[in-house]
Amino acid sequence: MPYTPSAEVPRCAVVDVGSNSVRLVVFEGQARNPLPIFNEKAVLRLGRGLAVSGRMDEEAMAQALTVLRRYHAVARAMGAGTVEALATSAVREAVNGPDFVERIRAEMPELPMRVLSGAEEATLSAAGVLCGIPSADGILADIGGGSLEVVRLATGSARAVQTLRLGVIRLAERAGGDVLRARAIAEAELAGVSWLGEGEDRDLYLVGGAWRALARVHMAQTGYPLAIVHHYTIRREEARDLAGVIAGAGRRALERLPGVARRRIEDLPFAAVVLRRLLRAAAPRRVVFSANGLREGWFLNRMPAAVRAEDPMLAAAREMAARHGRDPALPGALLRWTEPLFPDESAELRRLREAVCLLSDIGSHDHPEYRAEQSFFRILRQPGVGLDHHARAFLALAVALRYESEPDAPFLAPARLLLDVSATHRAEGLGRALRLAYTLSAGTPDLLAGTALVVTPRQLVLRLAENSGVFAGEAVLRRLDRLAQARGLEATAEAG
Repeated sequence: MPYTPSAEVPRCAVVDVGSNSVRLVVFEGQARNPLPIFNEKAVLRLGRGLAVSGRMDEEAMAQALTVLRRYHAVARAMGAGTVEALATSAVREAVNGPDFVERIRAEMPELPMRVLSGAEEATLSAAGVLCGIPSADGILADIGGGSLEVVRLATGSARAVQTLRLGVIRLAERAGGDVLRARAIAEAELAGVSWLGEGEDRDLYLVGGAWRALARVHMAQTGYPLAIVHHYTIRREEARDLAGVIAGAGRRALERLPGVARRRIEDLPFAAVVLRRLLRAAAPRRVVFSANGLREGWFLNRMPAAVRAEDPMLAAAREMAARHGRDPALPGALLRWTEPLFPDESAELRRLREAVCLLSDIGSHDHPEYRAEQSFFRILRQPGVGLDHHARAFLALAVALRYESEPDAPFLAPARLLLDVSATHRAEGLGRALRLAYTLSAGTPDLLAGTALVVTPRQLVLRLAENSGVFAGEAVLRRLDRLAQARGLEATAEAG
């Protein structure tokens, strides 16, 4: 009997029928951050041979039908209320694409199948990137097996879209497997996109499995401390050097590179060629890799407008606080209580502080000996798509120190490597302040309301209301003193 999810936590599923692979993703809930609870991919390479014959491979289509039957059964068994298949480049361009679609509809009439135009595919991909990076400004490039979608992003929307025949399978076939010919083909196609130059000194957002594979190579080569591709960011010069090395490497050399998946080896040189040409055409300042794309865009478009309008980082923090915290009123009280310590903070820094306050009680149900470590990794590795790597590190470090982690604990190393000195000091100060707040209040807003911090040019004053249930015991004075010392102030506690 199929699983039936609750009305409060519905499920939906999308099948992405691409030129290289067919993938099922089942999402849970109605939330600002898509939460995939099942993700399976079959590499079928439907687009192989399409550039030469104009047709999809018959054997690959037969395999795709088998896979689609399984994916539809999985989605229904998991209780997905909505299941939809989205077909992209290979299906829309192949001579036998319409016959393939009709066969699917005849054999699986209960599975809706939509063939996306190039513009629709690009628009959904843009929605997926904006889901995690609402302020994205620059050029989005989504590479698949059959096509490359490029999008001009500005002020949270797609301004221009174009589809090019530069997917890794298509480009390799057009170039006869010759990387030098592929370079010329890519350069000529990109030259026809007049607005690519608007990406100069902005960001280039890369979507697609072949480019995620490039990111993993770079992460392995540099010993990067966080194995999350989403939001991985490198300078243009680093991206250019990486693309140059990959494009010029032979198969044996690629097989020896750390982080290379075998199924991606033949695609990587052509993905690298397109990236190198894009870097030249758009001249971005940075390259940002996104794990979000078409599927996440499909999910977000199904959400109510109020959900889509939420800040994704704060939404992720609220969701985690709701699952693991004790009192929903406490984060707001903590935000107000810590305000005097940060009088001149920017809007972005206040946003980070709010997220820390939301997350500061998520270890309340963990074993006391491991609360700091558990909370640290729960935040650092959470699935929220709106957290870049700096935010993950900042939030995780601050909350670990709120739980009184040793400042030099080995498990904190990833966060310290990802943060600069200023951000590290701020996270440490916020963690100390929250530790004091929890010692005073026992994690309750009512007790916290009987206390207040006042900062003067020379002193950090803790004011305690009489008969409020709080007092300046040894633990309170010790933590107040540590907080004051870190700010170069004298600690004082006073009643009244």
